[in-house]
Amino acid sequence: MKHIALYVRVSTSEQTVENQKIRLIEYAGKNGYSYDIYEETESTRKTRPVKQALLAKLRNHEYDAVIVYKLDRWARSSTELILDTKELIDKGIGFISISDNLDFGTASGKLHFQILSAFAEFERELIRERTLEGLRRAKLQGKQAGRPKGSKDTKKRRKSGYILREAKKRQAHDLKNGNVKVIDSYIN
Repeated sequence: MKHIALYVRVSTSEQTVENQKIRLIEYAGKNGYSYDIYEETESTRKTRPVKQALLAKLRNHEYDAVIVYKLDRWARSSTELILDTKELIDKGIGFISISDNLDFGTASGKLHFQILSAFAEFERELIRERTLEGLRRAKLQGKQAGRPKGSKDTKKRRKSGYILREAKKRQAHDLKNGNVKVIDSYIN
């Protein structure tokens, strides 16, 4: 028996996840899956803590698959969808969207995923081209790109080791003020 995660999301507290839950529970029952439900409400901000917690459990292979009602309930952009689902597929974790009738673990689901990936890449390339064209136009109009020159630009700055120096400054500041933070991150 597969153990799966059901993920439901709404954007505001006035909306309800009940319709999504009913359909997902029916699907899990029909297929004989054991499941846990993850509910995300008021996810208007960019971070979605319930989804992030679920992703951590999926990365640890605590579930065989995640099932969502629709693709837009999982991701807010095609890029986010592609990155998340590619990671899950590469780790052998299933991803199913019941309203979209997509199971990325099947041959046809993998084909759909490849098509979605191609469109997302095409969209990113169009945005890149528009940005470059806008910068070219601005340059022709005599505008200078980047931030305006300021007091820090009077002398040449060291570039090497910048990130490490800034991290040490912040760490020293946090230790001095008693703000010790433990961060657990997954880097592949």
